This record gives sequence, structure tokens and C-alpha cells, in this order.
Amino acid sequence: MRFRHYDALRTFTLVASRGSVTRTASELGLTKGAVSHQLCTLEDQLGFKLFERLPRGMALTRKGEAMFDTARAAFGSIDRQIGNLRAGVGSAVTLGLSTYLASRWLSPKLMGFLQAYPAIRLRIQPMIDLYDLERDGIDIAIRWGKGDWSDLPSELLFNCPAFPAAAPGLVPQKSADDLYGRLACLTLLHDRDGSSAWEDWFAAAKIAFDSRATTLTVRDPNVRVQAVIDGQGIALFDRLVNNEITAGKLQRITSHELNDYGYYLAYPPGRLSNPDVANLARWLKHVAAEP
Repeated sequence: MRFRHYDALRTFTLVASRGSVTRTASELGLTKGAVSHQLCTLEDQLGFKLFERLPRGMALTRKGEAMFDTARAAFGSIDRQIGNLRAGVGSAVTLGLSTYLASRWLSPKLMGFLQAYPAIRLRIQPMIDLYDLERDGIDIAIRWGKGDWSDLPSELLFNCPAFPAAAPGLVPQKSADDLYGRLACLTLLHDRDGSSAWEDWFAAAKIAFDSRATTLTVRDPNVRVQAVIDGQGIALFDRLVNNEITAGKLQRITSHELNDYGYYLAYPPGRLSNPDVANLARWLKHVAAEP
């Protein structure tokens, strides 16, 4: 049987991404009943359930998750191509990453990509968190962490151990062996709410994690660097702040590191099937492997 309900499929992707029939109905200017009817019609046409109806809300079934990934990738590709055709230009590849990584690692290397792939239009999209790469039109994102995510396919770009640093003179000059005592009175700067990076570091340092109240979340890594320079607390950094360390603006306070942390490539489903995206990913991995 030929599938015909593409409008309902589009509605389904909105409900799945928003997590709410009510929000989707408001966004589309429809009633909740009309949206629910489209979902039921779509499930009848497909021959399987997309959602589990729960006492409070709804959750995607396993087949619903697979359908959502496929439909989101397809509609995202269509939306981008429409935008490109309206602008009268060919397709572009969008790379999402923090301004911290873009300025400290990628920027000096970009000319090499432009020379190697002159036909590819590259767009750099500053970002801090990965919320919805499809919605933001991002083909590849670079994220920091230890690679234990389940929301998107990821692969290691390059390892970059993290270590705590502070403004010179901020850490009390107690015994070098009393690491816990040296850190106890300092504010821990986090990269995002719910981050386990500091907890992982305390475990690596073999000292008890201090779930202290004196924490500060600064999501933008460049702002976090400046906050530490200004004496607002200590944060986990990597070798990309070596210039600040050499200049005496930052100081490593211990040799303990998070050796399994680094930068990872993350892709929306199906995006590597685009040859231009695949070429960008291949180039990024090549330059990351250079000394």
C-alpha cells in the first residue's frame, strides 16, 4: 500500500520533538483533537504504534523512535534544500561547535579545508549545548566530554585530558598532599547543569567528591575561562588554555587529569550519507590526528 499521509508524518515529528500534543497544536494553529486524530490516522496507515499512551503524557515506542529519526532527517534535509534553492545557491555544510574550540583549535586550520574542498560552502555555527541539531540545521557538531552519550551517534575526534586550574594565588598554600583541604573553600565552576565532570575528576584524584553548595554554572567555555582568571573559582580546562597558563593568567593546581575526556564528533541520523558532510568529517579527523 502506497504511503500518502506525509502531513500527518510531519505532525508526528513535531509532537515527538516537542514532547507535547498541546504545544504542537498551538504551533500549528490546530486543536488538540485534530493533532491526535492525525496521529491515530498515521498509526493506522503505518500498521504499528508510534506512541505509548501513559497516565501522564506519552512516550515513543521503539518503532516510533526509529520512525522519528528517519522522518526528522528527511524533513530536515528538505527544509535545508528549500532554503538553499530560495537563496539561489547550492547546499552548504554546517559545523556546530563552541567559540572556545573554534577560536583555539579550528580557526588556524580552516584555510586547509577551503583549499582541499573549494566547492563546499562551510558554515560555522557557534553553539554551547546540543539540543536539536536538525532544528538548528547543523550537519556535524563537536562536543566535549567522555563520549558516554546515547542521544546522537558520536565518535572521538581527539583526546584532550581535563584538569583543574585557577587564577594564580587563589588556591591556599597548604600542604601539597592536602588536596582536599586546598580545594574545600573554593567555588567549582560547572559547564552545565547536571554535569558529572567534577565528580569524575574527584574520583580520578581519589578524593571524596564534595557536593558543596558553592558551585557556579557557566555554560560558555570562553566566559568560564575569564571567570576563573577573575578569581571566581576553579574550573576544568584542557591544553587549549596553555597560552593563559604560559602567560601566568591561569595556574594548574594539581597533576590529576581526566584522561578519558576529549572532543567528539556528533551527527544527526543519516547525515553522513551526504558526501560533503562525510568529507568534512574526514578532514576534521585528519587534522585532529596531526601532531
